[in-house]
Amino acid sequence: MAAAALALGLLAVGVTASSDVHPAPAVQLRFADGTTAQPSTYKGKVLLVDFWASWCVPCKTSFPALDALYQQYRDQGLQVVAVNLDERQKDADTFLAAHSHVMPIAFDPKGESAIAFALRGMPSSVLIDRTGNIRFTHMGYSTNVLGRYRDEIRLLLAEPRRE
Repeated sequence: MAAAALALGLLAVGVTASSDVHPAPAVQLRFADGTTAQPSTYKGKVLLVDFWASWCVPCKTSFPALDALYQQYRDQGLQVVAVNLDERQKDADTFLAAHSHVMPIAFDPKGESAIAFALRGMPSSVLIDRTGNIRFTHMGYSTNVLGRYRDEIRLLLAEPRRE
């Protein structure tokens, strides 16, 4: 239901970024093995939460690009969680079979996490700093935004760790 509502915002979605700092919502991210995590689980790391779906055309490009960023920066403290919003698990499974990846995948067929993060289109991603605050938000994807992601990730990774 929520995924269908997000589909309405897909046409002519642009990329936006914001430096409006506020805490990440305490939403449960559910993984295929039955485990769950919240954004706060990753405190101490820089967390990129990416929202995608099999029906999202730009996701076919953003998914492998964000997985590559994860592989490039994970040893420096970046964690990526790709949240799938497909209503049918088999659609997500088909997409994942065609797109090799290392980053962990969470599943949210009801779109509860998308609502908690106030998403307005697909794909969308949120960069959360080591203290649990949302620092940057991106809606939509194009290859020219990859440099912005790198800059923001490096900025957040360079900030001192606070316990």
